[in-house]
Amino acid sequence: LIILSILFNFAFGLLIEKWDDSPGRRRTAFILMLCLNIGLLLYFKYAAFFVENLNAFCGLSLPVPDIALPLGISFYTFQIMSYGIDLYRRKIRAAHSLLKLGTYIVMFPQLIAGPIVVYSEVEEDLRSRTISFSAVEEGIRIFILGLASKVLIANNVGQLWEELQVLGYDNISTPLAWLGALAFTLQIYFDFNGYSLMAIGLGRMLGFSFPKNFDFPYISASITEFWRRWHMTLSAWFREYLYIPLGGNRRGKGRSCFNLFVVWFLTGFWHGAAWNFILWGLYFFVLLLLERAFLRDFLRKHRIFSHVYTMFFVMISWVIFAITELPSLTQYLGRMFSACGGRDIIYYYLGNYGVVLALGCLLSTPALRRAYGRIRESFGGVLLHMALLLLSVAYLADLSFNPFLYFRF
Repeated sequence: LIILSILFNFAFGLLIEKWDDSPGRRRTAFILMLCLNIGLLLYFKYAAFFVENLNAFCGLSLPVPDIALPLGISFYTFQIMSYGIDLYRRKIRAAHSLLKLGTYIVMFPQLIAGPIVVYSEVEEDLRSRTISFSAVEEGIRIFILGLASKVLIANNVGQLWEELQVLGYDNISTPLAWLGALAFTLQIYFDFNGYSLMAIGLGRMLGFSFPKNFDFPYISASITEFWRRWHMTLSAWFREYLYIPLGGNRRGKGRSCFNLFVVWFLTGFWHGAAWNFILWGLYFFVLLLLERAFLRDFLRKHRIFSHVYTMFFVMISWVIFAITELPSLTQYLGRMFSACGGRDIIYYYLGNYGVVLALGCLLSTPALRRAYGRIRESFGGVLLHMALLLLSVAYLADLSFNPFLYFRF
């Protein structure tokens, strides 16, 4: 499938360049290129979802296709679409080397979990790059931090979330429901940021400079700021290739609201073929719309409240994101906002996971950034990174719990 994607995108790229003086043929080649890329994504990722819902809403009994989800298809489809769109806009030149375009599409460090890299960002590196000792050293440091984030923090707090699913949502107390939401909030950040750091580190070792994907999103003072700091490459992709082409906020409030709705509906749907992801995207659409309408100025004047507000709604969003079955989601949210007892059992989980939860909360802020910067390249930094690497390897060897949260993308 990915070889097919490389071949037809390479061919259509050359046609778009060849027909530069023929707008009609050039536009036709571009539209076919987009349709093929989007069509592959829709078929392999969403065909079963569409058939299931068609059966449910129309009372049909169409056979539901059992299609394996190709690894990384959401990420590399967006990457190759950025190549085609930028080529059509004449922002880049067509790739004349099948090897280089193929390298861009299947660049293994970030193929399956991002960050999303657009062709213009690595075009020069694909042509010519220098691999230096200092770049390899820096890449190793970044990779180890990512590995430790994933293995030492995400996997450990993720076990608490896993235990709640085994326990059953109808058996958990309100405090435990909020503790579980905190656990998943930390798990998804350290899991995804860990993968992004590992990709950036591997890329640096190979002479590539991949874009930053996270910037301490949990210190945000609004949902708007949160999305400037969380999965920055996805936000940038939707802004550059969907929101702005739709008109952005240049065509009045009504059109801006519609554009925002489209972007967040598709952002949610991009994350998975299930209704909870659509609900998750529309949830952020409503919050962002409210901030644009009247909340933004209020939040700027009340900084402490703004941070509490942001984390409150972000934690709820991750519950919506995590639980794909809508009845179970309703049950869990009900537990969060009711007065269900169970004080003793919360102490048990705090005793088991309190340290790693506190460490995760601390490391999700820039509180230790300055201290790390001082020792990063010293002998103490070498010892720190060696210790993190050894601990991570030891945990991987010892524990069987090692989920890949972004497998569905």
